[in-house]
Amino acid sequence: MSIIETRKLTRIYGTLVAVDGLTLSIEPGEIFGLLGPNGAGKSTTIKMLTSLLPPTSGQARVAGYDLASPRDRARLRSVIGYVPQLISVDGALTGYENLLIFARLYDIPRRESIDRVRAMLDFMGLGEAADTLVRKYSGGMIRRLEIAQALLHHPHVLFLDEPTVGLDPVARKTVWERIEELRALYKTTILLTTHYMEEADHLCDRVAIMHLGKVVVTGTPAELKASIGKDATLDDVFAHYTGESLASGGDYRDTRRTRHAARRLG
Repeated sequence: MSIIETRKLTRIYGTLVAVDGLTLSIEPGEIFGLLGPNGAGKSTTIKMLTSLLPPTSGQARVAGYDLASPRDRARLRSVIGYVPQLISVDGALTGYENLLIFARLYDIPRRESIDRVRAMLDFMGLGEAADTLVRKYSGGMIRRLEIAQALLHHPHVLFLDEPTVGLDPVARKTVWERIEELRALYKTTILLTTHYMEEADHLCDRVAIMHLGKVVVTGTPAELKASIGKDATLDDVFAHYTGESLASGGDYRDTRRTRHAARRLG
């Protein structure tokens, strides 16, 4: 049984169709990537699947919960984790304090929360920096702390929106390693968006390429590359199905937003 399933999921803003009839099925324990140029509908999709944004029409179920049901939406939030693009930790607090606040938000008993916070900091490679103010963290450390926040309550599904934006290659590789360990240790289902084709190729069991609000193709990275031709890369696949290159995607506002996020992440 699929852990995430959508049928004709749609979100409209005025005259703009941000997500247009999205139909997806994601299996438990899968790392699934949503790829696409800026404005393709990736972040809007995640916001709907995390119950932060109501669909205009269509159906979606996540971890057995129906997003059309207010009661199910409330329950859903206890079994999912979400790491947004923008920074979501407090730089004036330590890593330990940031996680402890989230543990309280998740209603984790105090005695248990202390052990769980320490264990999660160690798992994410932040144990030695637990009592350091987050404003002194590197970009990669901040991203790992944000993932730790989203994992404190042991969610069934983790949503990662551009998890390595603005990170250098070494920090990006460290985040990849933690994501792979998560799936291996906890069988966590992970849905991520990314602009890095190397990241999608390395991490994802399957990917879907979105363009103008629609999914234009879905498959394993190997299947999609083979569909283009011998020695094709995911960059070639992206350009083939969207008619765009990653280097030229996005407008001034998109570029400013991405660089602002990168600057804040160090």
